Amino acid sequence: MKLRELADITGGRVSGDPDVEITGVSGIKEAGEGDITLLSDRKYLEDVLNSHASAVIVREEPEGLKASMLVVDNPQLAFAKALEVFYGKPFRPAGVSERAVVGANVGMGEDVSIHPLACIGNNVTLGARVVIFPGVYIGEDVSIGDDSVVHANATIRENVRIGSRVTVHAGAVIGADGFGYVSEKGVHHKIPQVGGVIIEDDVEIGANVVIDRATTGNTVVGCGTKIDNLVQVAHNVTIGKHCIIVAQTGISGSVEIGDGVVLGGQVGVRDHVKIGGRAMAGAQSGVTGDIPAGEVYSGTPAIPHRTWLRAQGIYAKLPEYVRRLRDLERKLNRV
Repeated sequence: MKLRELADITGGRVSGDPDVEITGVSGIKEAGEGDITLLSDRKYLEDVLNSHASAVIVREEPEGLKASMLVVDNPQLAFAKALEVFYGKPFRPAGVSERAVVGANVGMGEDVSIHPLACIGNNVTLGARVVIFPGVYIGEDVSIGDDSVVHANATIRENVRIGSRVTVHAGAVIGADGFGYVSEKGVHHKIPQVGGVIIEDDVEIGANVVIDRATTGNTVVGCGTKIDNLVQVAHNVTIGKHCIIVAQTGISGSVEIGDGVVLGGQVGVRDHVKIGGRAMAGAQSGVTGDIPAGEVYSGTPAIPHRTWLRAQGIYAKLPEYVRRLRDLERKLNRV
């Protein structure tokens, strides 16, 4: 399409030739003639100046750039929209495969796709345009909203409610038993996990994520939240809206997470902790206590990020401090 057409789609304006032909979207170093690429940070300006791309998505117009520019307020969002335009596949319903197992009293909206070797339990409700890929297991009394996709070999256990436009990636398990036991005379007795899981609209759940069912009540993931691969969410956790949970994070039972929270990779959160809205925990943080709304914490145990940075600076100098202390001890011993 013409660059001006892409500008209309992304809500940007063109600087340069509005009729330059765009045939694809690519990274800076791989871009060739016909491609549009992204300048997300000025540190990549030299690479863009040497690029063969026909157009560049920018926030501000840099000097010396000969290619036409698509100027937008949020370049990364415009780049995402461009990728969707050029590489998004149109929806084509596949229908219900004869090799799928479908239980009794299963309700389906229009244009549902159930691929071979999927297993759908009794009393399941699938909304319009839901796609169930091969090897998926869906237990009894599950509901899945419109336009949701469950990728291969995912497991959705009984009494789980999934909203609309939800993506569940391969190998995820939603509704596994929570890890609850009571010990008596050295023997661990299982506490029955009889609750459910609620996944609200527009959630994305990465590959091999596990979200445990509640002991009683529900484990809840709020609308718009995005969960990376290999994340563990324990029983009775409540995650707010539009959160980001990065890979290998582990969230213990009964944790309350507010809206807009970001948990970096490999964060561990102790049970019954409360994390306020818009708070952040840096990668590999060990969250052992509450984090107030809007605060940034790092380290193990997690402390305010600025304090942690100062502590890290001191930690790096500890060998020098030890050497100086020993020198002082030797001098005092000679006195």
